[in-house]
Amino acid sequence: MSVSAPLLTPVPRPRFRFRGQPDRGYLFGAGLVALTVILPIAALAVIALSGRSTNWAHLAQTILPEASQVTLLLMLGIAVVAGTTGVVTAWLVATFQFPFRRTFAWALVLPLAVPTYIAAYCFVEFLHFTGPVQGAIRALFGFETRRDYWFPDVRSLGGAVFVLSSVLYPYVFLTARMVFVMQGRKAGDVARTLGASRAAVFFKILLPMARPAIAVGIALALMEAINDIGAVEFLGVRTLTFAVYSTWLNRGDLQGATQIALMMLGVIVLLVLVERLARRQQRFNIHRGDRPQVGRESLAGWKAIAAALVCLLPIVAGFGIPLYILGDYALSRLYQLGDPQLWRALRNTVMIAGSAGLMTVVAGFFMAYGIRLTRSHRLASLVRVGALGYAVPGTVLAIGILIPLAAFDNFVDARLREWFGISTGLLLSGSGFAIVYACFVRFMAMGHGAIESGFSKLSPHLDMAARTLGRSPGATLRQVLLPLMRPALLTAFLLVFVDTAKELSATILLRPFNFDTLATFVYAQTSRAAFEDGAVAALMIVLVGILPVMLLTRSILAEAEPGGSS
Repeated sequence: MSVSAPLLTPVPRPRFRFRGQPDRGYLFGAGLVALTVILPIAALAVIALSGRSTNWAHLAQTILPEASQVTLLLMLGIAVVAGTTGVVTAWLVATFQFPFRRTFAWALVLPLAVPTYIAAYCFVEFLHFTGPVQGAIRALFGFETRRDYWFPDVRSLGGAVFVLSSVLYPYVFLTARMVFVMQGRKAGDVARTLGASRAAVFFKILLPMARPAIAVGIALALMEAINDIGAVEFLGVRTLTFAVYSTWLNRGDLQGATQIALMMLGVIVLLVLVERLARRQQRFNIHRGDRPQVGRESLAGWKAIAAALVCLLPIVAGFGIPLYILGDYALSRLYQLGDPQLWRALRNTVMIAGSAGLMTVVAGFFMAYGIRLTRSHRLASLVRVGALGYAVPGTVLAIGILIPLAAFDNFVDARLREWFGISTGLLLSGSGFAIVYACFVRFMAMGHGAIESGFSKLSPHLDMAARTLGRSPGATLRQVLLPLMRPALLTAFLLVFVDTAKELSATILLRPFNFDTLATFVYAQTSRAAFEDGAVAALMIVLVGILPVMLLTRSILAEAEPGGSS
């Protein structure tokens, strides 16, 4: 019994707050960022609710039921295949020691560098009748025509599930692996000492423990799948995203497209809520005091071989096959390196991705530093609103952005014509600004997350020490925080840069006339059944994507396995 307990009155933790530095400026800036996200969604809602589409009866009877069913089946398939692949590979590299385990630990993330539409193009070429797989089957068994044997068609719903899962499973792998390393092995070791088998430990302890992390990874993979348009169109799978694209451009029905887009947004919001709920539960499971454990159970014989094969197959499917196809085509078309159109596409890609990355880093840093400086709950709420853009598919975002930008352009053009007789044309909607805006809205959460993670590793005592030594908030930022935050800022910029370079859905809808990026260049070549001619551009996109993937993997491995324990 402790007599001192009643006397220990809890003392509120003192909050470090700079007097005379209200958060109004940061609130204003964060409000502007939140407004940039809300504006496209509000425009969608206004158009969708302004009346009934002339094609709505046709859409409701013929397009939407099939598109909704296909989309749900696609999401269910990806959740199962990508989820299983990510969880099993994460469990193997986190729990066991087998040949090439450390190589698999980082190589399993490489498929993230391959855009989904490029993966689809490569798999169709790889599994085509004239491709290496069917060629080997015919040579091995003496078949001459397609009627002599059966081979699955990759241009199908099942093929889309396989292709998209092969490049999206790393989302599940990354989130599940962290839980298995940080906490799962500790609980698993206790269960094994009590006599539990490996299967019992996996299904009864590790899997329930990692369920929130797995839900986060699957939600991210599903959001990427819903955003995709290039892969599903090429594979002949008519999802809701394709219905939005087709209704707007092929039928000229903007209102119908916005109504479908709002339906999709409802699905996305549901996924976001699931992801947020899972993340809250994840914070409850993993504590700051948890540290990764060293030492893994060694596998030998056929078990070691089987574990290595299970880890090797997803890497081959998600990265090896696309790299093989692209490299093969690119080597026979190196003359395209002299094509001015390719270099213009590369220049446009660098300009768009660089602008979006720079804008995102500045806005993300502004908001993250504002929260650190002021600890304002209002500011944190606005930042959460600004992060919603990542959940909006590029096709939906493109429609929402084009409407207000076109209205602004028309207003300015009409006024200047009236007052000065000058026509300005489409200043914003007819230039690359619309694409930069779309990518800024969509990837702002990603950039802000990387910067916020960097700030979380810097003790607030750094700010306090600098201020007590006479530094102003600006001097503290310039002389202390910015040099320490340089890696996080670079990571945020690279992540946004690469995702913008890969972005196809918004780019293809918002690009000005005769304006191509590498992504639209590849899409255009594939649309006219000449994917081989886009192989050099596609290879450039993949190679650009490898650098941030390696940086991301290195950062995660350093956190999960300090000291490089194997």
